[in-house]
Amino acid sequence: MDSETEIPLQHQPQQAVAFLQPLISHSGVTCLSLNRPQTKNAISLKLLQELGECLDNVQFDKSVNVLIVNSTTPGSFCAGADLAERRTMSQIQVEKFLSDLRNVLGRLEDLPMPTIAAIDGPALGGGLELSLACDLRVAGSTVTKIGFPETRLGIIPGAGGTQRAARLLGLAKTKDLIYTARQLTATEALNLGLVDYVSAGSSTAFDRALQLAGEISAGAPLALRAAKLAISRASERSLETGLDFERASYEHLLTSKDRTEALQAFKEKRPPVFKGE
Repeated sequence: MDSETEIPLQHQPQQAVAFLQPLISHSGVTCLSLNRPQTKNAISLKLLQELGECLDNVQFDKSVNVLIVNSTTPGSFCAGADLAERRTMSQIQVEKFLSDLRNVLGRLEDLPMPTIAAIDGPALGGGLELSLACDLRVAGSTVTKIGFPETRLGIIPGAGGTQRAARLLGLAKTKDLIYTARQLTATEALNLGLVDYVSAGSSTAFDRALQLAGEISAGAPLALRAAKLAISRASERSLETGLDFERASYEHLLTSKDRTEALQAFKEKRPPVFKGE
């Protein structure tokens, strides 16, 4: 992250390992920042707890049009589970951790606003699963470690990796990725379809994610949320049922103040000013 986009340290809560930070420079955009630089944001019990608390706070925050999941530390994203802590845990504690992680990633996936993962460093195991729970993924051009190493550790992805990757990539590509435990570069991940954008030149994933968030947040907040819900439900329904749900979501927006504002702005040849109403 450059000096213009890095979250100022003085704005970070003391000792917090995950926190929310609205960006004054980008109205409607908030960061959910991971802050364990010494472990490349490995997912510890504390990080998982604070991540869940952040999701509790942002879920009903109508001022957030786009959420970016990022790292406070340049060159980092999330290196997966904290294996050092894991070695001190009992089997019951491990099982609870996996259950809680599954729950938290499900809540991230179900947030009403669009979400973007800004992958500026290793996204391995649980870190990649974290990014897959976001709507879109942006990788930094210099990132070289994106993948699922679990089979080399005697396990499999256990927080949604097998399921979300299969839905995104298809069965064969997911099997290849998980069976081989291959670590991909940003460009390889883009070509596979695992990430959606790669930053250009010396810019970071966070820079590109901010640009993308700006493009998204120009839309009407209610429309963005309705679009996310309709698209996310598509795989769960038959085409006819999905079309009915889409129509109901569309009609609900017709009476919104933002729809009236959009039509007036079009008539007056100016950008609309949306209020999420």
